[in-house]
Parts: sequence; structure tokens; C-alpha cells
Amino acid sequence: MLSMTLLSFLFFTGLVIILTWWFTRASDLNTDEGYFLAGRSLTGIFIAGSLLLTNLSTEQLIGLNAGSFNDGLSVMCWEVIAGMSLVVLALVFLPRYLKSGIATIPQFLEERYGSSVRALTAGIFIVAYMLILLPFVLFLGARGLNGMLDLQELLGFPNELSTIWGVIIFIAALGGGYAIWGGMRAIAVSDTFNGAGLLIGGLMITFFSLQVVAGDEGGFMGAFEKIKEKDPDAFNSIGSADEGTHWPTLFTGVLLLNFFYWCTNQQIIQRTFGAKNLAEGQKGVLLAAFFKILAPLILVLPGIIAAYLVIGIGDPEMMQAVGKNEDGNWVADRAYGALVSQVLPKWLLGFFAAVVVGSILSTFNSVLNSAATLFSLDVYKKYLNPTASTKSVVRSGQICSFVVAVFAVIAAPLIFFGQEAIFGFFQTLNGVYFIPLLAIIMVGMFHRFADGMSALITLLVGLGLMVIGTFFTGEDKVNKIDGWLADTFGSPFHYMGAVFALLIVLQLTLSAMGMKRSEPYVQEDKGLVDLTPWKPAPFVGGALILLVLGIYALFAF
Repeated sequence: MLSMTLLSFLFFTGLVIILTWWFTRASDLNTDEGYFLAGRSLTGIFIAGSLLLTNLSTEQLIGLNAGSFNDGLSVMCWEVIAGMSLVVLALVFLPRYLKSGIATIPQFLEERYGSSVRALTAGIFIVAYMLILLPFVLFLGARGLNGMLDLQELLGFPNELSTIWGVIIFIAALGGGYAIWGGMRAIAVSDTFNGAGLLIGGLMITFFSLQVVAGDEGGFMGAFEKIKEKDPDAFNSIGSADEGTHWPTLFTGVLLLNFFYWCTNQQIIQRTFGAKNLAEGQKGVLLAAFFKILAPLILVLPGIIAAYLVIGIGDPEMMQAVGKNEDGNWVADRAYGALVSQVLPKWLLGFFAAVVVGSILSTFNSVLNSAATLFSLDVYKKYLNPTASTKSVVRSGQICSFVVAVFAVIAAPLIFFGQEAIFGFFQTLNGVYFIPLLAIIMVGMFHRFADGMSALITLLVGLGLMVIGTFFTGEDKVNKIDGWLADTFGSPFHYMGAVFALLIVLQLTLSAMGMKRSEPYVQEDKGLVDLTPWKPAPFVGGALILLVLGIYALFAF
């Protein structure tokens, strides 16, 4: 079993590396656009694949299934609502981004507000990627692989923490190779191959899990009935008041975090900046939206099944694999790895482990490339060495990638080991910078007179309010968002919504008081890509929004 697992793992991982090399062997990595934006040559299929795989990493695969283990179907909001956000990206934001010919969001903010806003936002993105996103992806990936393959026993590590350290270092070394030496095109191509593997592997886990629940009779519908009998609220899309994603949060923090992530987050939308033209960009974004709406089949349903096996019927193997913490609560982020280990045929474990590693690498190397892009173009070339050659700019990005990777490896176990409700904790950390940045971007998009000073003040005030609301709200502070925040707003996501509204009002007020441009902002067309839209895009976008609403209505009661 061990040799078959290792062989299938090495075969699939090696196959992706070889295919990526073959498809990118002629890529130009010696220019800014070649390294950071794949030479603006990406077609719809590669954009969709890279969008999905950059997002579908262990933060969803393990973290979101951990959320559904605790709260059921209501956590699907992080995936299904993403479909609506991507429609907005395709129809509203992407045409503006491509018109400006930008490589980074801070570049857009400089065009709109000035160089000070560009420098501050670039720094915020880099630090957040280094201390929040990458550590989270690495930690959950290491824990998930340990649960699937029992690496602690296999490799002889003395405890879970040391195993996590070892796996994190391995993943970071492998992922760094793609990002540092391969550039954006290598990332986009490898993402597409790994995306196909993740789709196949994820559906297999769901299929085999439902078979285990159904047993010898009843079929899949019988499996759903068994789960619903044990937990009537398991398939309720709107959630209950004691869950973190109760339906009112859809209109406050959940919606805002989702909207920022898919429309303005450098890590995600950088691959859309590399689109061959607007039509290809819209095709890729809308195709990704369709798959995001269906993603709960892979990212939510297995967690519900794991909860049924552990809590509903008390399966002894699953109970032992998931385990409880010192407070007597189930360690939900072990649930997905335990489920995979139990339901997947042993000869497929290596394949799926390779898929999981691929999903981790996808997010890891994409974020490293985004951090490198931000540092090289928004800091190094702008401030440190304005006359730098293109080779020097690319080299500065490679050095930045290495430094960010090292810090992320160190931070991963220190920040997330021992945390409860880890996916919700991760989202509250994201809110610290998501909410203030989204506020100034939205005002900049739709208010032509707001100036850079009003944006700087709004951004700094927003960061202060979010730090206070996230870390100084009760005795437990980081592990639980409670105290006056919970008492006043009922949810950290409602607090985010209140802060966002306050920041919009603040910047508009500052603009009305005199902090405004002397002339209205007019966006310049840089003429770098063909901006002819894909004609069916509005109709496809409308159909996707109706699909989202239909899914929520179907599972609302």
C-alpha cells in the first residue's frame, strides 16, 4: 500500500511538472509582462483554471469542509456567493482594469489617488500574504496530508506539530520553484492541470463518501435522507442564529469579503490582467463563476458527511481520526483528511495526495508571484531603483518571493496551530485589510472627485477600526470574537459591514469638505489589449446570478 501510494503520488506530481514545462518552455521570462503577466497571452480556459486553483486550496478543501462539519450547508455562502462576485468582476471591473493596462491593484490606485496610496496598499498586500494567507494555506495543507496519509507514523515524526513543520517546508520548497523560476504562465498552466485533478479527485471523495453513508441500500437519495434524519438542519442554506454564517451575514461581512476577494484582491485577479483580450478574460471569469457555484459538492458536502459519521452514528475510526481538543470539542479541520483516508480506495490515496499538494502549490506559488509583482513594480521599480533594468526588476521579485516564503513557513504553525473554528478565524483576519481597501477602491471607482488624502485617511482609520474590532474585543481576543463586539453587532461580519459603511461615509464627507480633485478623474485607455467584450457575457452573467438565487431558495427551508 505504501509503495503504491508513493508511486501514484510521484507519478501525478511529476506529470504536472513535465506538462507545465512543455507548455511554457518558450515563454519570455526576461520582461515585466512576460514574468508577471504571462505576456498578456492567457486565454479563457487558462484564466478559469488558474482562478479556480488559486482559490481552491486547503483553505477551502479542508477549512471549508471543517466549517460544514460544524455548521452544515450554510457555509456554502463562501463559494456560491463567489459566483455573483465573479459576474461583477467580468462585467464591471475587468473592463476598467484592462483599459488601464495595470499589473497590480496598487497601480490602479496610484492612477486614481496618487503614489502614496499605491505604496501603502502594496505594503499591506505583501504583509497580509506573508502573515495571513500563506501561513493558513500551508498549515491546513500539512494537517490535511498528515490525516490522509498518516505521515506522522509513516515518516517517524514524534508528534503532529513536528510533522506539520516538515510537510510545510517540503511544500514551500516545491512551490517556490514554480513561482520564483516559472513566472505567471507556469503558474497558470500548472493550475489548470492541477484543477482537473482536483475536480476529479474531489468528486471521487464525495461519491465514495455518499456510498459509505448509503450502505447496501437506498442509493444517494437514501444517504441524504439518513443525514437529514440525524441532523434536520444539515442542508439548510440560510443557517441558524448560533452559526457564523447565519443568513443576515450574507448582506454584511460575508458579501463584502467575498466581493473584495474576487474583484480587487491582487492574488486572485492578477491572472485576469494577463488576458489576451477582454473577451477571453470575460469567458475565463464567467466559466470560473459557474464552477464556483457548484463547488459545494466538493468543498461542503464531504464535511457534512464527516459530521454524520462522527456525531450522527459514532463511527469509531472516524471518531479516533478526528479526535477532540482539550475543551472536548471535535477538531473539525481534521475531518476532511480523516474522511479521505477512510472512504478512498488505498490505491487512489497517492493520486489524491498529489492533487491536494497541487492545490496547495497553486495558491502558494500564485501568492508568491503576486507578492513579487507588488514589490517589484510598486516598491522596487517605483521607489528603490526607478532606472532598474527589466532583468533587475524580475530578480528583485524572485528575492521577494523567497523572503515571503521563508516568513510564511515560520508563521504557519505559530499562528494557526491550536486554533478553533479555523476557517472563521482566517476570514476575520482577512477582514482587517479587506474592508478598508474595498472602501477606497469602491469610492475611487464610482466617485470621480475623491482625492488621495481622503483615501489615505479613510484607509488608516479603517485599518485601526478593524484591528480594534478583531483583536481587542474581549478576554479571548483572537480565538473568539466576543465581548462588546459580539454584544453590539451579534457577529464579526456585521461589524465589518458597519465599518465598511462608516468608511464610505467618511471618505465622501472628506471629499465634500474639500479633500477632492480639482478636475474629475477620467480613466485613460492604454491600448494594450483589445477591449471588445464577449457579446453573450451579460446574458451568461444574468443566468449565473439566477442560478445562485435558485440554489439558496431550494435549500432555504
